[in-house]
Amino acid sequence: MLVALTGFMGSGKSTVGALLADALGCPFLDLDTLIEKKAGRSIPAIFEADGEAGFRRLEKKVLEETVRRYEENTAVLALGGGTVTVPGSAELLQSKTLCIYLKATLETLEARLEGHTAGRPLATGHLAARLADREPLYSAAAHIVLDTDGCTPEEIVDEIIIDCL
Repeated sequence: MLVALTGFMGSGKSTVGALLADALGCPFLDLDTLIEKKAGRSIPAIFEADGEAGFRRLEKKVLEETVRRYEENTAVLALGGGTVTVPGSAELLQSKTLCIYLKATLETLEARLEGHTAGRPLATGHLAARLADREPLYSAAAHIVLDTDGCTPEEIVDEIIIDCL
């Protein structure tokens, strides 16, 4: 079973994902890292050369490959904050993974992102509008929605293990 963590940047997908994978004794995968490895360049370089549309095409391809590869094995996958914006991604996540939406308020996300926006091409400007646009997509892709405001990563992992698995 592939456990996919979705949510806006700063929601804790990578941090929680690594801790969850460790607790489950399975691999942790970060979709952005897999994309960079496949492309042989950084996310900002992909955005600069290919634009967001080019990045999203590559993101969808790598997501499909990863889901296929781990269909029969247990792993935890941290998705990119915009993965659900790619047509067909939500349906793929719904049908082939256990998708968990790590939900947080804009205030929480802004606090978590403060000083951590390097390498995030979409981390500046219009965060409220982007979050409002994506929130229904996160919810549609997810089997489970967890409110993470005021929770430590360890508390979120415990909640996933106790209530979701």
